[in-house]
Amino acid sequence: MIDMEKLKFDEKGLIPAIVVDGKSGQVLTLAYMNKESLEISIREERTCFWSRSRQELWRKGE
Repeated sequence: MIDMEKLKFDEKGLIPAIVVDGKSGQVLTLAYMNKESLEISIREERTCFWSRSRQELWRKGE
């Protein structure tokens, strides 16, 4: 389980999240998560990011 207290969110409350291909290790996406999107990702087992430009949550593939 991820210990949220040990993560270092920036001054805007964001942390970079890198999605990699499980087989090749190739980087597929670099996006940002806030605490809420990280909690959603863990709970739903589906990646959820924070859109800095739209200032809203977005799920990968939507």
